[in-house]
Amino acid sequence: MGVPFGLSTTLYITLVNGQSVTVLWGWVFVTLCSICIAASLAEICAIYPTAGGPYFWSAMVSTRNFAPIASWITGWLNLVGNFLVTTSINFSGAQIVLSVASLFHEEYVATPWQTMPAFWAFTLLAAAVNVFGTRYLSAINVGAMIWTAVSVGVFMIVLLVMAKAKRSASFVFTHYDASASGWPTGWSFFVGLLQGGYVMLGYGLVASLCEEVENPHLEVPRAMVISVVVSGFVGLAFLIPVLFTLSDIATLLAGTSNQPIGTMFKIVTGSNSAAVILLIFIIRIFLFASIGAFTAASRYTYAFARDGAIPGHLIWSRMNKRLEMPLMAMALNVFVSMLLGLIYFGSSAAFNSFTGTATICLSTSYGTPILASLIRSRKPVHGFAFTLRSWGFLINGISVSWIFFSIILFCMPVTLPVTAVSMNYSSVVFMGFGSVSVMWYIVYGRKHYKGPIASMEDGYLPGIVVETTSHEGELETAKKS
Repeated sequence: MGVPFGLSTTLYITLVNGQSVTVLWGWVFVTLCSICIAASLAEICAIYPTAGGPYFWSAMVSTRNFAPIASWITGWLNLVGNFLVTTSINFSGAQIVLSVASLFHEEYVATPWQTMPAFWAFTLLAAAVNVFGTRYLSAINVGAMIWTAVSVGVFMIVLLVMAKAKRSASFVFTHYDASASGWPTGWSFFVGLLQGGYVMLGYGLVASLCEEVENPHLEVPRAMVISVVVSGFVGLAFLIPVLFTLSDIATLLAGTSNQPIGTMFKIVTGSNSAAVILLIFIIRIFLFASIGAFTAASRYTYAFARDGAIPGHLIWSRMNKRLEMPLMAMALNVFVSMLLGLIYFGSSAAFNSFTGTATICLSTSYGTPILASLIRSRKPVHGFAFTLRSWGFLINGISVSWIFFSIILFCMPVTLPVTAVSMNYSSVVFMGFGSVSVMWYIVYGRKHYKGPIASMEDGYLPGIVVETTSHEGELETAKKS
């Protein structure tokens, strides 16, 4: 999930909205909610272990009449979420890289005309690695895990050893100051939860492993839950040393591009060079995250286009046999991402819009199959390999409640008062993509879309039969033998 990178790029949000309490306990709160969501999805995945993920699950746990529309809504939420995740990762990465210049020239402030070319360059770089390095993606993923673990260890040692002054335990665990946010004191804490909500988005993508592992109905559900738990501990291992060595907050908030982590490294180490070296660890994690995000996004776009759910689906569903990857789906992701970046010319808070909308869309796509199962009294998930047993209703309820709350929460601006420049345009971006989805459903989906293309290969678990009546994917109900 690129936890240190994600927490670094969103640190500004929590420093404005509560500081230590929001940084630390906000992370713990979101981790616990994410464990509930991951466990709820894992329970469904154990029955339908398919790489289609949430949009396939939404169809399977819904009634026959509602399966197509549930799948359509979930699929579009997931599609837009993937677009926005890749955009936000590369955008924040570009800001981090450009912030290196401010370490040596404090007066330097990156302009939109400097940020955008950097953003586009990193977008194209990640796409190029996916296009021409398909055979190396597995090794890249392993390298990402190793690099992240090493990086967290380096941050812990360097920050705690080199810091000339350290904060008290009272500051780290109980200090709360939301005066810079403009929001009411208590509400500011919830606005700051965007940091954890954004970072904890990757567990749903674990479903893509279903067709690549043995016993996916057992291994993938476990991996979903474990990935969140591990990410939670990695986040704590990174955040606690950061809070103990946190420098003057007013100085950090006055920094450039709302990316204070580089300035903090410089103050703590007392060296520009040391700060740059620490930033390189963050930047490498960013590059890994960018490549991985494009891998997942392109595969998902290809699968969803194959079902006819995207305008121009015949183009985006083509598989390039020579490169062994969905080249046109990748091209669509690159184009949309680069187009979304143009929002920055009109709003300095564009990154907040990207992160907010990505969090809303992906979280809601995770919540749709959970809600469908809950409405049906959890009958579709009763008595299978991975089960929440009597805790199911409570855990599902917490998951849906948090997702519903976060939809409202993450549309709000990080600070008040709001201007056209500082506005959080998450709701605008969300409604824009929603309009495209609705129009395409009216034009094409309501007549032709019957649900995700199902095949006998999708029924991994003995006792579950997935029936189809045509190659266009007319989805019937899954029946228990």
